[in-house]
Amino acid sequence: MKKLFKLILNTIPRPLLIRLSYLARPIISLFLKGNTYTDPIDGKSFSKFLPYGYGTQRDNVLSPSTLSLERHRLLWLYLKNETDFFTKPSKVLHFAPEQAFYKRFRKLPHLDYTTTDLNSPLADIKADICNLPFEDNTYDIIFCNHVLEHIPDDTKAMQELYRVLKPNGMAILQIPQELERETTFEDDSITDPKERAAIFGQYDHVRVYGRDYFEKLRSIGFRVNEVDYTNTLPKEKVTKYCLAQDEILPVCYK
Repeated sequence: MKKLFKLILNTIPRPLLIRLSYLARPIISLFLKGNTYTDPIDGKSFSKFLPYGYGTQRDNVLSPSTLSLERHRLLWLYLKNETDFFTKPSKVLHFAPEQAFYKRFRKLPHLDYTTTDLNSPLADIKADICNLPFEDNTYDIIFCNHVLEHIPDDTKAMQELYRVLKPNGMAILQIPQELERETTFEDDSITDPKERAAIFGQYDHVRVYGRDYFEKLRSIGFRVNEVDYTNTLPKEKVTKYCLAQDEILPVCYK
């Protein structure tokens, strides 16, 4: 029965899978109940996580309870274990807020929490990341994760992020990244959605970032810590939390 369930999940298109997961979380969570894997965001454990991804789906990556992916759980663990995010009063700007974080961050009484995006229904302020309606040096913390790969002029977007961040403020700017690739690849002439998906990994991505991403952030003015956080955790925790081994967190400061 579980093999059949897995086969069905692997044939469901990604957007539909997310909607079904969100609406049917209690049923899915009950079906996958177990102790093998744990979502650190809410502490719930399961026999396995759900598959997820464009094209070839990654197995065992989407949490049935919070709908978090590897990158979300990695960021949560880093914020919880290595920062004072959950205790220190801070003014926070969150781009394209993720479902796994949105309500949890909103409820934290010590945060002055603002969400922004051009299209997201979760955005408090509709804004273009390349032309932000915020004053210089406004925010203590900025989250802008898996956004920049969608932006044609990512240099301008990075400059705007730097501008609105307070001196000594922290910005975490995750992107999908091929660490074996030295230089970022982009080609503005590629506009067909299928071709973009094949080359960039997703139909609405405009580039594939390489290791030079960190140097580009530094050229904007950021101090960048390339945090290889999975390699600071016991391997059994990496497995239990379904993290992506060797994923780098770009933790940036002004």
